[in-house]
Order: sequence, then C-alpha cells, then structure tokens
Amino acid sequence: MTSSPAPHAFWLAGRKATGEESFDVHNSWDGRLVGTVSVPTEAQVEEAVAAAHAVREEFAATPAHVRTAALDHVAKRLTERTEEIAQLISAENGKPIKWARGEVGRAVSVFRWAAEEARRFNAGDAQRLDTDPGSTGRLALTRRFPRGAVLGIAPFNFPLNLAAHKVAPAIAVGAPIILKPAPATPLSSLVLGELLAETELPAGSWSVLTVPNDRMPALVRDERLPVISFTGSGPVGWSILDSVPRKHVTLELGGNGAAVVLADWSSEADLDWAAQRIATFSNYQGGQSCISVQRVIADASLYERLVPKVVAAVEAQVTGDPSDAATDVGPLVSEDAAKRVESWVDEAVAAGAKLLAGGKREGATYAPTVLADVPAGTTLACEEVFGPVLTLSKADGEDAAFAAVNDSPYGLQAGVFTHDLQTAFRAHRALETGGVVIGDVPSYRADQMPYGGAKQSGVGREGVRYAMDDYTYERVLVLTGLAL
Repeated sequence: MTSSPAPHAFWLAGRKATGEESFDVHNSWDGRLVGTVSVPTEAQVEEAVAAAHAVREEFAATPAHVRTAALDHVAKRLTERTEEIAQLISAENGKPIKWARGEVGRAVSVFRWAAEEARRFNAGDAQRLDTDPGSTGRLALTRRFPRGAVLGIAPFNFPLNLAAHKVAPAIAVGAPIILKPAPATPLSSLVLGELLAETELPAGSWSVLTVPNDRMPALVRDERLPVISFTGSGPVGWSILDSVPRKHVTLELGGNGAAVVLADWSSEADLDWAAQRIATFSNYQGGQSCISVQRVIADASLYERLVPKVVAAVEAQVTGDPSDAATDVGPLVSEDAAKRVESWVDEAVAAGAKLLAGGKREGATYAPTVLADVPAGTTLACEEVFGPVLTLSKADGEDAAFAAVNDSPYGLQAGVFTHDLQTAFRAHRALETGGVVIGDVPSYRADQMPYGGAKQSGVGREGVRYAMDDYTYERVLVLTGLAL
C-alpha cells in the first residue's frame, strides 16, 4: 500500500511547522489533488503572533543591507525557479501557464523594487524651523518608522504576486509580517516561505500561516497586529475595517472595470487594437482580476463598427487546459465560482440583455462571453462579475461616457481610448477611480506604481513604496542649538 505524502508544512516564525489537521488543494480543471497542507493550531498561531510582536524593535533597527540582501535573494531565487513556481500556480489556481509565468515575473519585480526602495528608505527630510525668532537654531528631521507587525491577507487570483505585495514592502521597512494565503491557493505562498527561510532575516520577523477563513476574526482583532493589508472581496474587507476601526487597514477590493472608446479612436487600426486589448483583458486569468475589463462604453459614432471586432476577438480566445501554452482562458478557481457567473449572465439575458458570444459553462470553465444592452438593475450591471464576461454599451459623447463609468459603486481603474491629451487630463479629473489608463484597457498595472481604488474598491494604496508608507508613520526629531 502506498502511503499518502506528508502535508506541506507552514512557516512559523521562520521555521517549518505542522499542525494537527490538514486540507487538500485541488486543480479546478481536472479535479486532481495538487497538495495537502497542514493547518496551524491555535497555540501555533499565538506563537507566531507573539514572535512577530517581540521582534518588532529588533527588525525595525535591522541595517538596510540585511533587508536588501534578503529581498534581492528572493528575487534571484524566484527567477531561478520560475518554471517550477509557474507550474504550481497554474495547478493550484487553474491559471493558464502563460499567465502564471508572467505572475512569477511580476513577483520578481516586486522584490527587486522593494530592495531598491529599502536602500533609499528613511534617509529623512530636514526642515529649518528658524523661520520665527523663537525657533532660532532649530532643525526638524522627519523619518518613518514601522507601525508594528503586519497581518497580510492575500487572495487566490494572484497567489504569488499579491502575497509578494504584502511581504516585500514589510521587509523593506523592517516590519514583521504574518502572511495568510487564500485557502484555495496556499502553495505559492509556502514556496515564498522557502525562499525567505534561506535569508538571514531575524527569527520571528515573518510567518506564513495557512489558517482557515473561519479562524481569521480573532487574528484580525489581535492588538499585536496593528496593521492589516487585505486583498479580496468587498464584504470581507469592509467587515475587517468595521471590526478594528483603530487599526491601520489597507483594503484592495473589487472593481467593475470600464474601458471607454471615444470618438477620436476611430481608424480601423485603432478599433482593431482596442478590440484585441479588450478581448484579452476581459478574459485573462479567467476574468478573475479586479481590473479586468467588465464594461465597454463606446461612443455612439463608432459603436456599430467596434462591436463585431470585439466579438470576433473574444471568440478567438483559446479556452482549455491551463497547462497548455496555447490556452488563453482556463477554468475559474472552482465550479461554484463558474456557477455564480452563469447565474448572473442568465439573469441578465432573462431581463433582456443580448447574448453576443459565449454564455456556456462546463464544470469550472465558463466560456468567454459578450453581452449588449444589459439592463441597469441586473446583478451583472452593478457588481463585479469576476469571470470572463464583458458587457457593451454606447454613449453620446465624452461627458456621457465618463458619467457611465462613474455610475458604479466601484472605482478601481478605468481605461480611456483617446488620442487627445486634453481629454486624457479631463478623464483624470472626472473619473472616480484610483487609476486612469490612456490608450489602453484598465487592466494595466506596473508593480511600482500606486494601486488602489475609490468608493467601494477600497482604501489605501499598494505598489511597493506606497505600501511602505502605509506600514509606517512619520516621527519628527527636533534638534536645538544649531548654527544653521
């Protein structure tokens, strides 16, 4: 008889550990077992939190070269193990392998950027105070210091890169971090733990705890974790903020990404480019990205020309086995997720929406789908679908198009296809989103830029330096008796 493999250990204060229970991770494409993961006991969680709290002053005082060496090491090792880790992401997440490889590359970039920022971090800003006679000889030096240990809660859709966006900035500023990966996709984070264990970071400065979601409220409320960085669903994120109003909480929540195609984007080449970008980024990651294209709002003057191009480009997306390099669109993270998307599309069609492409489910896979004339009151029109579904509508002019973008409870990013510089600046001013991308879809993100939303899309910003700001606070030092 062949014995089952031992469960994957989690990382407790920098060392491997196992608990008394475990859970399985399955591939959503074919249902195969990808791995079994050990679950920390309550005592082990307490040990990790206590260690993070105890090491906070030591870690904050760690020389920059120690932190940068660790960050550079992780970037190097991720590069060396790219294919292995990409295969793991694809297996646990269902993400097509080409997108999984891209995710590893982005995580490499996050750690590289964090290393660069750590080298520059906390040099201080000097300010003369002798602008009044009573402050003669006085100088203020302002530096930033960690708020304390960070609880980083990562989602399933980018199981490595969004974990990197929690961990790398914390290391860069010297803040201990406890990373809690999504139960559906913990294996990538555990590999990240392997790489961190190869560094010389202080014991206790990091843990990767595979804690079930139903045990998270106690961890969220723990006063020894004064900073929480959460990426995930709106209801969970806002409940976290409501439960700990005195903590510093960053929330990167959902979106309802809109791509606006304005009247000046009118040549055949323009429309072909827009259609291809819209088709690709409404379906990449199976639409399971907060900034995937869900809504296309096209100027009425070119709507009839754009629609068939978008439909053709969507229908050309290759759906299938995520391990196949030719696959563009794989399964969703679970069959339940695909059934939810199916129900939303069916509701919209029953209410009068026109189905132009797709609309079919097979197991956890939902076909790339395009709808037009979706009624305003339907769930699909109002909420984040988080699946490979795209809606098309027309607008009479720029003002109407921008108003349609803003007619949403979400405001993460928007894309505006225009050649006009003045229009670009008007869009930047008018659109109630955390980011505006000109000449492309809203799905663009460089990992060093500020990233986050307005309205129900969250609070705070990620992007390495901006997360570093969230993890720290300003402290001023006043020097006296100086000959300035």
